[in-house]
Amino acid sequence: MPKLLLRGLLAAALLIVPLATPTAAAPALEVLPIAEAVAALPTAGESRDGYTRTAFRHWVDADRDSCNTRQEVLIAESLISPTVEARCRVTAGEWLSYYDGVTVTDPSGLDIDHMVPLAEAWDSGASAWTAQRREAYANDLTAERSLVAVTARTNRSKADQDPAEWLPPAADAHCTYTADWVSTKLRWGLTVDDEEQAALAELADDCVGKVVEYEPAP
Repeated sequence: MPKLLLRGLLAAALLIVPLATPTAAAPALEVLPIAEAVAALPTAGESRDGYTRTAFRHWVDADRDSCNTRQEVLIAESLISPTVEARCRVTAGEWLSYYDGVTVTDPSGLDIDHMVPLAEAWDSGASAWTAQRREAYANDLTAERSLVAVTARTNRSKADQDPAEWLPPAADAHCTYTADWVSTKLRWGLTVDDEEQAALAELADDCVGKVVEYEPAP
């Protein structure tokens, strides 16, 4: 076969063979002893300049299945099969609010708490994010620790305070809460201020054996 013809056939074959498209690797799960996880948090001063709650669009229906973020958390965290009515309205179930150890059966008594409150996230780096990233943060259903159903009373007593200022009333929840807080900050690359870092380090000392698990947010 003439060389020119052979080259032409090879070139044509290359054009019709699809090239493999590399897929992005999923973020690796990080597992650290709690003291190491606290030490890994970057420190920086905080500023609430320009903050408004509306900067974080939340309780959206990202997957368009008629269930917004609040309803998704209620369904996921109910200890029994929840009652879900039209338009994905959760009307009954059973939830353990781990902040205070209270069992709740009426979802109207529950708030969905952002583990790291929106205002605290703003102070800690989210002020520089795009609106899309803030929305992703406020509706983070991928990480179980980001959002939690708790009694409205404890959520509102927490408000926008960090662990230097507020801890769950149930003492046996402190290590879980500390790990969840640190996990969320590491996942989203948020900073801590000096007082917060010192409080977390002190809490970690009382939680020997506890680990922090997180996947960096995309």
